[in-house]
Amino acid sequence: MPSLRDTVVRPLITEKSSAAYQNRKEYAFEVHPEANKHQIRQALETLFGVHVTTVRTMQMRRHEVTRGRVRGATARWKKAIVSLKEGESLPIFEG
Repeated sequence: MPSLRDTVVRPLITEKSSAAYQNRKEYAFEVHPEANKHQIRQALETLFGVHVTTVRTMQMRRHEVTRGRVRGATARWKKAIVSLKEGESLPIFEG
């Protein structure tokens, strides 16, 4: 069971996640692969002091990659898409 600080690995700030934030006020995070929705909700509410309304999670599969002559695979990881209470926001995604 991951601790609160280990549950949320990093925010995902990409073009697609920025569009989701602009249109639907959804935030994307990379989370610990063994964390469940309740742990993710608790970690975000504790770390950032916000009220989470929904948490959706998905397993991101491994991808085959080639770098020069070396073939390998990326690691699998877990993504969480989070919605907050109306009127709240996270400063990480602002500006």
